[in-house]
This record gives sequence, C-alpha cells and structure tokens, in this order.
Amino acid sequence: MKLRSQMVTVTSALVMIAGPVAAANVPTEWDGLRRVASKRLDAVYLQPGADFRGYSKVLVEDTEVAFHKSWQRDYNSSTRGVSQRVSDNDIQHAISKGVAAAGEIFDEAWTKGGYQVVKMPGADVLKVRTAVVNIFVSSPDRRTSSRSYSFSNEAGHATLIMEARDSMTGALLGRAVDQEIAGDTTVGWRTSVSNRGDFRDVVQTWARDAVRGMRVLKALSHVQ
Repeated sequence: MKLRSQMVTVTSALVMIAGPVAAANVPTEWDGLRRVASKRLDAVYLQPGADFRGYSKVLVEDTEVAFHKSWQRDYNSSTRGVSQRVSDNDIQHAISKGVAAAGEIFDEAWTKGGYQVVKMPGADVLKVRTAVVNIFVSSPDRRTSSRSYSFSNEAGHATLIMEARDSMTGALLGRAVDQEIAGDTTVGWRTSVSNRGDFRDVVQTWARDAVRGMRVLKALSHVQ
C-alpha cells in the first residue's frame, strides 16, 4: 500500500475518534504507536523508544484539506436560493486555497522554530504529513459578486491529523489528532472573510503546537 493511501486510511479512522470523545473510547495503541498524554492536542501517539534528537530539518508535505462529506449537502439544503448554494467548483477552489495557505503556515512555523525546511529526504530530515479534515463552515467562501453573511456562534470547526516519519526509511514515529472550533463562541455575524481569518488562526496554533511538541520530544529522547 502506498504511503498516501495509508494516510487516507489513517485520516478516516482518526476522524472517528476526534473531538469530544470519552477517553475510554480512544485506543491506547495505533499501528504500534502508544498513546501519550498531551496538554494541547486531543490524542498523541508515539513509537516507543523513538529518538527525535537527530532531526534538524523537516520535509513538509502538502497539507490534505477536506470538508465533511455531508457539509455541502446540509448547507445547500438550508439555503433559500440557488445563488446562495455552494457549488462543486466552490469546494475545489476553497480546498486549493486551503492547501496553499496551510503550506505557508507550517513552513513558516518550522522555520521560526529553528528547522530548515527541505524538499529531499535525508538522515537528519523528519517527514511531516498533515491533514485538515472534517471541515464545517458557517459562512462559506463562494465566488460571487455579493458578500454573504450568516449569524452563528462560531466560524466552524475542523480536525487536524499529523503524522511524522523518518524521511529515509519511512518508519512511522508518531501521529496526532485534534479538533478545534474556529472563531470565538460569541454569537454574531460571520462572513467568508472573517471565517478565513478564524480558520487561519486555528491552523497557525496547530503549527506552533507541532514545533513546541518536537522540542519536547527531543528533550524526552535525551532521557530515554
């Protein structure tokens, strides 16, 4: 099975446990990885004995972006006019923009964290794969001449899935999953512009947490 196919399978499975799920329902092991405590993310799994000290560079693959499978249908069924509906082209346009934006955010976070972002595998290179999935948006970005508004207590929500592998061997070292609400929880008017900013803030937080997590893992590797 190709690595990308493996990521799709992992993405589908992890989405099932993401979000406010009781700890008892979350598996303690995953493909040989063991769940460890995390203050920032919903679930983190690591390869026992994995040593992260040798990685000074990262190979950041393009972020996979996916809306919840029923979001477009549910949103369109709640709108009054055809002009307000989200088309398949709108979805693909949003995904393309999301992939580009997420790539910039993660690259910047790793660079600021002291890591060189590279394009090729190497002995000191960690391959990082991310996916932002299960996306729900309260006021979608539609390519129309008019601006749409919605009244909601949040911009939406999404789930992050991250996977770390040794870039040379492909050895799986860790996975993480986290669901977050975009925007504050104060009821108010939402637009596609404000939603993009709210979702960008969420991805930036995830990117910073990834870099902080690597700093912790390097320190823990030292005392193993």
